[in-house]
Amino acid sequence: MSRRVRVLVVEDDPVAAAAHALYVDRVPGFQVVGQAHCVSEARRLLDRTEADLLLLDLYLPDGHGLRFARGLRAEGRAVDVIVVTSARDLAVVRESVSLGVVQYVLKPFAFTTLRDRLLRYAQFRSVTGEASGQDEVDQALAALRAPRPATLPKGLSAPTLGRVVAALRAAAPKGLTATGVGAAAGLSRITARRYLEHLVDTGRAERSPRYGQVGRPELHYRWLARVLNES
Repeated sequence: MSRRVRVLVVEDDPVAAAAHALYVDRVPGFQVVGQAHCVSEARRLLDRTEADLLLLDLYLPDGHGLRFARGLRAEGRAVDVIVVTSARDLAVVRESVSLGVVQYVLKPFAFTTLRDRLLRYAQFRSVTGEASGQDEVDQALAALRAPRPATLPKGLSAPTLGRVVAALRAAAPKGLTATGVGAAAGLSRITARRYLEHLVDTGRAERSPRYGQVGRPELHYRWLARVLNES
């Protein structure tokens, strides 16, 4: 089982920081390793705690978040940054991009918004090795892009699909049956299977029969790890 992504939440409002930390801990594959309410506290935590990712507010009491991020880059610290802010100035967005910020999330946001960005970031991190060509490079970078609106088949809803995807991804690489996904997502087996078949049809999951000692084989569904565009 792969190591979880370690996240440091940097947010000046303690209530917001606690809420963001709660959100992060609800996403499979992520864990919060600390909360900081200013730049100096964030630096102290980074000196004694390993972190892969900062969930970084920009307006902190003792400095701007982007200046902090620039300093980390200059020091050669290998930590990625997701900006979480109310700043809508596109100049700030451009500066964030120039510093290698991997995502830019506007406040206020729902759990599903942050979850989507974190899962995309995790998928990007999972891509290893040497690209065989431009298409593979484009695929890897596409993992960080915001999802494009997609039309679902009649009777399927995006929130429920998200729950099914989360359950299936959490079970990777082994996968689950429709019954297992239903239990994890709070759905009936029949409903879960409809969504799983949709994922198979769209190339985001695969199914295979599992043979027991007696009776008919049970279908097992597995998330395709190389799929980078989840909608």
